[in-house]
Amino acid sequence: MSAKHEHYDVIRKPIITEKSTMASEHGAVVFEVSIDANKPQIKEAVEALFGVKVKAVNTTITKGKVKRFRGRLGKRKDVKKAYVTLEAGNTIDVSTGL
Repeated sequence: MSAKHEHYDVIRKPIITEKSTMASEHGAVVFEVSIDANKPQIKEAVEALFGVKVKAVNTTITKGKVKRFRGRLGKRKDVKKAYVTLEAGNTIDVSTGL
């Protein structure tokens, strides 16, 4: 498997919410990442895929909620988000198609 495929395994998709839009005003981009990805892997993947310089990476893990599905209890997956702060002058436009 090539290195590019490994980077796509680390970064799943961009997250576009009100909070992530507010973060983008301060030079940060929010991605959903693999649950076992660490900060250096996330930094390397973003720099390789988008050609930008990363200043910092902050991560959070949102625990999956217990929800009912057709009368039975089920559990949503845990999700890991990465708040990637870019160096000044670097931007990633996630609102258009990737």
